[in-house]
Amino acid sequence: MKDSSIERKGTTMSADRRQFLKLATSGAVAAGVLGSSAAGARVVNGGDRGCGLARMAPSAVGQSSESSFLGSVRARGATPGSVTDPEERRRLIGKAVFGAKETASGSAGMVICAHPLATRAGTDILRAGGNAADAALCASVTQCVVEPHMTGITGVLSMLYYDAATGKSSYVNGGMNAPLAPLTGWGPTATATGLGVGVPGFWAGYEASLARHGSKSSKDLCSAAISYARDGFEIHPFLWGEMFTQSSTLGVTDTGREIFFPNGGLADPGELLYQKQAADTLERLAEEGNDYFYFGDFAREYSEVVQAAGGVVTPEDFERYDVRYDEPARGSYRGYELVGSPPPDNGGTHIIEILQILENVEIERLGPPTESAETMWQMARATDLVFLEGGKQPDPASHLLPLDLITSKEYAKMRFDLLQMGLPIEKPQMPPPGSCHVTTVDSAGNVATILHSCMSLPWSNGLFCAGVTIVASGAHFFRIMPKPGHRASVYVAPNMVIKDGKPVLASGSPSGSLLQNIVQNTSNMIDFGIPIQESINLPRFGNAYGASGMFPAVEVDLNETVRDAAIALGLQLQPVNQWNWGLGSFEGIWIDPITGERSGRGDPRRCAMVEAE
Repeated sequence: MKDSSIERKGTTMSADRRQFLKLATSGAVAAGVLGSSAAGARVVNGGDRGCGLARMAPSAVGQSSESSFLGSVRARGATPGSVTDPEERRRLIGKAVFGAKETASGSAGMVICAHPLATRAGTDILRAGGNAADAALCASVTQCVVEPHMTGITGVLSMLYYDAATGKSSYVNGGMNAPLAPLTGWGPTATATGLGVGVPGFWAGYEASLARHGSKSSKDLCSAAISYARDGFEIHPFLWGEMFTQSSTLGVTDTGREIFFPNGGLADPGELLYQKQAADTLERLAEEGNDYFYFGDFAREYSEVVQAAGGVVTPEDFERYDVRYDEPARGSYRGYELVGSPPPDNGGTHIIEILQILENVEIERLGPPTESAETMWQMARATDLVFLEGGKQPDPASHLLPLDLITSKEYAKMRFDLLQMGLPIEKPQMPPPGSCHVTTVDSAGNVATILHSCMSLPWSNGLFCAGVTIVASGAHFFRIMPKPGHRASVYVAPNMVIKDGKPVLASGSPSGSLLQNIVQNTSNMIDFGIPIQESINLPRFGNAYGASGMFPAVEVDLNETVRDAAIALGLQLQPVNQWNWGLGSFEGIWIDPITGERSGRGDPRRCAMVEAE
């Protein structure tokens, strides 16, 4: 394997980087993190499973050069300076901090995700005439570069999409497969080795989503990501904190040291991070698509690296990988239609299950969970029950899974009645953190919401292939072990709330608290009319991260009387800081059902930014 060389920097902090740190540390939590450190090949199976990935040249639809793309952005009054202007890039990265965020509203397109550079890349695509799918895919690929601790092209990507022209919703599943070979020796340490590596679905999901719903070329959508990988971007506090935490594995390989230890020591916050070999890889993917990733050099190198580290993935696993076109899970809540990711991406289904259980609670009389201990108790227990039972639901392609029954009102009422007995609910093992969510809407009313992820702790195994990290996606096998060669069941939740045939809310979240996060915010808006800009900043309950794993938590600024009453009812909640990062990042957009105005706000628990077209 050949490592690319990168530009070596001196050890003296530049004036530009000092200015960046001054901007970045304006966030309350950022100061603590910094511490004392100053279009490709297309899938053509038409919805049928098992037909394989297409091996063909990239589609000619929407092909354009980078110069004409940027020209079209400028022509629509946009600001593509995040790519072309270092000052604009630094200004945006200065927003990549924890703490209160700006709001956005408008009548055209909108993008929200957990990194300002990726949000801007998505809105640039909208301004260049792209649609919601284009913008979401562009932001997702960009996040693989600017948030390598949370996601990567060797992970997963699945998209829930609403087509305004037809009024129909559809789902593309780009989840990971288990290898065909048995995982002999599987155990708690597997994710630190090649054994904990799955067969990636990110690029197949990206290509399938672009082919079915997009309008731009893959070159256009990958342009920002390639620029940031090749020319560098400033390390924001969250990224640096994860680099520091995982430095023992991050610096084991030549590639890891080359990227993250440019002078022998860990790169500083605010220093430019270069991923030049990753830029080359993304350029090949934009040109060759699935041919390169699943049938060519990438699959071969990936398999070699993984096998050398004790894993069993082979090129055959790549060749037999197939994206899925699934019908979304459906339900309803107080007159609104609910649409979510279906199993084996079962988080969206879980949102439907939980809300339908809560439909039996007089929430409007009781008040939101920030004001009512009873509401919090009912929400928390419904969420715990659904998550526990979801851990027993494998891939419906390999096991019978009665989705209609699971999402039925009758089953929800039965579960609600049983919950009122107050019996304790077992606390299952939570999947590790490490994911990103993107939600977009365009001027035509198309809506896309994507979960993409490394499905593991950052750089768990320290492995790299073609300049990109090999993620330990097998971490989700601990929850449900898939059959050899089958799709993993994963805890992701792209979802939409629809009224009169049109989405009023599209959302998702990273983190082990994604269910609690989405349910609380959805109820705030649907049941109480709390604007999305206010709801996102309200205190939450969920699961926080500690030295020994996740634990039930409530943010300390939630009314103490309500908190104590909920604990008295039996909730084992430990107070944590305001806007705790473990309690998820609500990447949602509200669309007013009367005026059509879009509105959103970045979640203070992550580095999110929302931007209107």
